[in-house]
Amino acid sequence: MPQLTYGDVKSAATRIAGQVRPVSLAPADPDASGGQVWFACEFMQHTGTFKARGAANFTTAHRETGTMPEAGVVIASGGNAGMACAWAAARHSIPAAVFLPETSPAVKVAGLRALGAQVHQVGTEYTAAFEASRRYAATTGALESHAYDHPLIAAGAGTLLDEVRTTLPGLDTVIVAAGGGGLFAGTAAVADHYGIRTVAVEPEHSRALNAALLAGAPVPVSVRSIAADALGARVISPAALYWAQRPETRSVLVPDDAIAAARQRLWDEYRIAVEPAGATAFAALLSRAYVPAPGEKVCVVLCGANTDPGDLVHR
Repeated sequence: MPQLTYGDVKSAATRIAGQVRPVSLAPADPDASGGQVWFACEFMQHTGTFKARGAANFTTAHRETGTMPEAGVVIASGGNAGMACAWAAARHSIPAAVFLPETSPAVKVAGLRALGAQVHQVGTEYTAAFEASRRYAATTGALESHAYDHPLIAAGAGTLLDEVRTTLPGLDTVIVAAGGGGLFAGTAAVADHYGIRTVAVEPEHSRALNAALLAGAPVPVSVRSIAADALGARVISPAALYWAQRPETRSVLVPDDAIAAARQRLWDEYRIAVEPAGATAFAALLSRAYVPAPGEKVCVVLCGANTDPGDLVHR
């Protein structure tokens, strides 16, 4: 039995209705193979990523059941999940403590402070921040949220694809970046319900999902990528592995130079400025890691706007 179901996603959609921005879609240039490609512009979501969906679902669910403590909520994050958690908490005047690595991008740290979060920077990787967040929860009584490995978080993320289907009936394939697996698991649960293929895209040196598929179980991996601040989970969630093992899923890897090229291409041709993780799904098409069939209707999820666009080449 999966840890996350389509029913969980439908419940999340009802719970967060009116709290998040409906996803906007835009047609991309035709794929060289003849596929029809659309962008899901989730970088326009509150806090710049899909993670606002999961955070809203998590916070609202605990408020509804009376399980949100006075100490508030605590989360460990590379930055994006922490921003979403802080945003969702602030909407209800709930204290939020966010633990993140000292190496997190300055733009994300600034965003967290602007949202009123208590910011704690610990170590150089997510793992150190996570352990510190657990100690904080044990000491203060704060409720532990998670960047990706929680059914409420993943179910909230999955609401994205149900919205996409409303605009794009007959969708064949959805392409998403995978880090810890929250977005992938939620998306794949919806896709499986409707017979849609899900393609999970990871940096070749940050491949927790791909490694788990090969091993048949979640296994720790080393992390080294320009997208590691958002896609740098060392171990995939069990829910993500479950859905990745379904027949209509694909796991592909892309090199960092393809991610950088996709990010630049989004700026050059569409004036879309996203962080490297936000361009990773698109990199699968540009690098031909995934090649649509002629006429295949494909949706590429673009998410992750928390970046300094100063390193993009302006032409």
